[in-house]
Amino acid sequence: MQFTDIGGITLHHQLIGGPAGKPVLVFANSLGTDFRIWRDVIVRLAGDFPIVTYDKRGHGLSDTGTAPYSMDDHVGDLAGLLDHLNVRNAIVCGLSVGGLIAQGLYARRPDLVRALVLCDTAHKIGTNDSWNTRIAAVEKNGIASIADGVMKLWFTPEFHEQRQPDLVGYRNMLSRQPLAGYTGTCAALRDADYTEAARAIAVPTLCVVGDHDGSTPPALVRSMADLIPGSRFKIIDGAGHIPCVEKPDELVALIRRFVARLPLE
Repeated sequence: MQFTDIGGITLHHQLIGGPAGKPVLVFANSLGTDFRIWRDVIVRLAGDFPIVTYDKRGHGLSDTGTAPYSMDDHVGDLAGLLDHLNVRNAIVCGLSVGGLIAQGLYARRPDLVRALVLCDTAHKIGTNDSWNTRIAAVEKNGIASIADGVMKLWFTPEFHEQRQPDLVGYRNMLSRQPLAGYTGTCAALRDADYTEAARAIAVPTLCVVGDHDGSTPPALVRSMADLIPGSRFKIIDGAGHIPCVEKPDELVALIRRFVARLPLE
């Protein structure tokens, strides 16, 4: 395991080497998960690209720090980690809140970003009321109290029927995240609005969404794609909010095609 102190926050991360001259792929995970959600994507890409993934603050094995957070806190953590690892011109793939972190990273540090893969995310997710209601619910009754409902947003009915052990495992992952980290990131999501920042994105961008995503539905992701000049929009059939778990082959195929079409540096 790899740990690094970034501005007083210890981040759990993984750096996997790859061929010289290939762009670094950076993966940022969703709310209530850790970087293990990318496993089935990473094993299909390892050896072809250098790869960085990490647990954002308040999740997995990273420090919780002082909650609530702003999205700038999460962005600063990732920027600091990439600086520490001497990564520049990365292809940053962010899922859900990870996609907002990716957008924020480009806005703050465009030198770190060669291209973006914005997966099941948006320029603005949810409302003040929806996030405040969720924060209040988990502060009162714990994350486990909302876990079943979240699983219905994350995964398709077929996943629920056919992959019961996996469903239990991902429910455990959600429920075992630090409460302060979860609610702190809910607050960051509540307060983040990258509508204007999305219009200013000037690197190649792929926007991806599962057709059964209950958290950031295709229409919402499409609205983000429409803001980003020249972006591409793709729907993955048979996937919910976390296609890196449910449909890794399809997501990897999209990433490979996207990377192959990037202009030569």
